[in-house]
Amino acid sequence: MTALTLEDARKGLASQPFSVLLGARVASFGDGAAALELDIREDLLQQNGFVHGGVLAYAADNAITFAAGTTLGPAVLTGGFSINYLRPAQGIRLVAKAQVLHNGRRQATCRCDLYVVGQDGTMTLSAAAQGSVVTRNRPAPDSRGE
Repeated sequence: MTALTLEDARKGLASQPFSVLLGARVASFGDGAAALELDIREDLLQQNGFVHGGVLAYAADNAITFAAGTTLGPAVLTGGFSINYLRPAQGIRLVAKAQVLHNGRRQATCRCDLYVVGQDGTMTLSAAAQGSVVTRNRPAPDSRGE
């Protein structure tokens, strides 16, 4: 498998209409980790003025999948994830930082921490997620023919 680059990741994200709608960006990509960012806009807030939980979940899902893609390749899908909302997200930018915790031939387990960046540049942890990502490619048979 050829190693994917940051530019490959950015092209992949740009091919997702929903990600384009949200204005998401790949900030970093490689070595078992990825970070996505998006500017917090009024239309991404819920009724109390906090970033909507669905936006946080989207960012976690995509960051987890991109992190896994650094080890499994581009043909990956989220197998599932859970998210814990730790404090209301308020700020100017959302940053989702994901890393691979364990990697197998067909699946990776990843963690994602979601931060909001305030006007003064401080980063506050707002949510944490963990998930699994599976490859759509079939692995080569091992020495036992499996």
